[in-house]
Amino acid sequence: MLPQAPEDEGYKPACVFLLLFDLDRNPQIMAIQKADNEGYPWRNQVALPGGHLEDRDENPLNAAYRELKEEVNIPHDHVELIGSMGHFQTIFHRDVEVFIGLWNGRSDIRFDASEISKMVAIPIEHLIKTHQEGNFSGRQPDVFELLYPYDDVTVWGLTAKIFHFFIETTLPCFTTEGFSLK
Repeated sequence: MLPQAPEDEGYKPACVFLLLFDLDRNPQIMAIQKADNEGYPWRNQVALPGGHLEDRDENPLNAAYRELKEEVNIPHDHVELIGSMGHFQTIFHRDVEVFIGLWNGRSDIRFDASEISKMVAIPIEHLIKTHQEGNFSGRQPDVFELLYPYDDVTVWGLTAKIFHFFIETTLPCFTTEGFSLK
């Protein structure tokens, strides 16, 4: 069962895209590292591209596509939507709907350095190894334990919760031959 939106109306809606790419060789997730700005609540955190819903957005999916284009210059037609992965809540009362998409990798990635410091391509194989070595399988570790270090960054918080759920639900899709939605 997918994580549901909270019944409490005090949550502000947001959305992100979990983009998978390079599935036939070395499946990866495209993430971003937020800028190192003093006073910025998400300073230096690794996140998925996305953001808040705006009045002009017809629905959360349209907002997710809009944010993808605005944040990292990936157009709608370069992403094949798989679907919603459900809703995840933050400690700051945000309800984040996560959409999964297959990115064709052909976009010229550009981002605003005042918001994003760099792109981070995280191999799914590395996430699975960390997940298994951390004994995260079959349980929901608390926020202080659930960490996915990679190179010079560490994924934690909401993004780590999203990665945990993704790995728990899709692990059977990853084989020695790659990724399969069968």
